[in-house]
Amino acid sequence: MKFDLGGKVALVTGASSGLGTRFARVLAANGAQVVLASRRVERLKELRAEIEAAGGAAHVVALDVTDIDSIRAAVAHAETEAGPIDILVNNSGVSTTQKLVDVSPDDYDFVFDTNTKGAFFVAQEVAKRMIARARGSAHDAAPRQARIINVASMAALKVLSQIGIYCMSKAAVVQMTKAMALEWGRFNINVNAICPGYIVTELNEHHWDSEGGRKLVNILPRKRLGKPEDLDGLILLLSSEHSNFVNGAVIAADDGFGI
Repeated sequence: MKFDLGGKVALVTGASSGLGTRFARVLAANGAQVVLASRRVERLKELRAEIEAAGGAAHVVALDVTDIDSIRAAVAHAETEAGPIDILVNNSGVSTTQKLVDVSPDDYDFVFDTNTKGAFFVAQEVAKRMIARARGSAHDAAPRQARIINVASMAALKVLSQIGIYCMSKAAVVQMTKAMALEWGRFNINVNAICPGYIVTELNEHHWDSEGGRKLVNILPRKRLGKPEDLDGLILLLSSEHSNFVNGAVIAADDGFGI
């Protein structure tokens, strides 16, 4: 089975670091024209140069998912630069660490504005364009295949202490995914969610050397952490034609932690 994404345009939010960076590299390496989106444009430019040096195609757009005008402008810019979006990897996310009794309204808004509200309105803006294209297709032609992949978390499926607000925000993304799949499936848009477990990235790698980090690894089923590349097969499957019959799925990639 080959994952040939040639001719596809993929928008990856939160592409300036962590899993977003890996998703963008993998999609580009398999032929997709990738639009890199986040607030940190300089980081995106470095990633674009790396992808282009490897023979891929990439574009950069500034995006703040907490700003509706920014979302609309970024999606419009993406389609002007690269063409109609076929694949959205809805990846932006933030978290805070504290007990629920210590959560302030600002903490709550910080997490939900990005993880839930931001993710919803990015998907909505992209879906509006996908639906318009599907409606405009010739009667004898199948609508162009489209994919929306919402990046939730195993914390959406298993409540974890100290990050309750994050768990709540990602649980909403899971339900959001199912609602989108139900409404948009008839337009040939497949909407699925992935729920990664503990993955080592440049943002958290120092934590795993701490006492708290080592204790956490010890309670994992196989006492090991994941690597960003452990999600390559899943992101490619859900982006490709091989997932035609997968819609509304919530897929855990957590090494069994949620069992």
